[in-house]
Amino acid sequence: MRPALRDRVGGPILALALLGLFVFGLWDLDISPARLAGGTVTLVRFLALMVPPDPLGHAVLFVQALGETLAISLLGTLTAAVLAFPAGLVASRNVVANPVIHHVARRIFDVIRSIDVLVWALVWIGVVGLGPFAGVLAIACSDFGALGKLFSETVETTGHRAREGVRAAGGGAIDEVRFGLLPQVLPVIAGQALYFFESNVRAAAIIGIVGAGGIGLHLYEAIRTLEWREVSFLVLMVLVSVALIDTVSSRLRAAMRG
Repeated sequence: MRPALRDRVGGPILALALLGLFVFGLWDLDISPARLAGGTVTLVRFLALMVPPDPLGHAVLFVQALGETLAISLLGTLTAAVLAFPAGLVASRNVVANPVIHHVARRIFDVIRSIDVLVWALVWIGVVGLGPFAGVLAIACSDFGALGKLFSETVETTGHRAREGVRAAGGGAIDEVRFGLLPQVLPVIAGQALYFFESNVRAAAIIGIVGAGGIGLHLYEAIRTLEWREVSFLVLMVLVSVALIDTVSSRLRAAMRG
């Protein structure tokens, strides 16, 4: 078959195959317009029950729980970043030239980041018990793999001139990293860590549902007892916190970029 004819025939066949796969997925997962319409009615009813948001006398308790959630997110992100930075250097080709070390480090990052933070929370709850300590460890483990990979890729994209200048001035390998590499990568790495802190506020709220501390436990209890106005108050607290952190973080990242 000629290439041009194959291209003309292959496109429609691929489109039909994808359409067939999509339809089969809808059927296999029992997704139907009727169920969606019924669910929409239920959702509207729930939203009506959530208005107006009301802490129902637990405002102080919820604020304390939100502070715990923010602390879990901050400590988890900071721990992950501190551990991922040297690991990212080891995984970078332009810092450690040994291909075996580079490959092993990258695969370790891939394995760790493939495990969801909720799974890590369940693991650490089984190890250290319920509470915020398990939440910090869960976020730290989850972020270590992702930040390690990002940090190593950031290091590998840096220019060589600064390091060559340090080497020409008589500096050793440590001097090259300290004076030639770190000034280039630290602003980028700090920005990446700030971004992860933003997303980890939401993650910390979710893992609290399984007992890893923070506001998630109160959210679960409110849903379980059908206190929908309390649910909306808790969700609103998280949304406002994330929005404020995002605003501050965006300005900090912009300032670091210059």
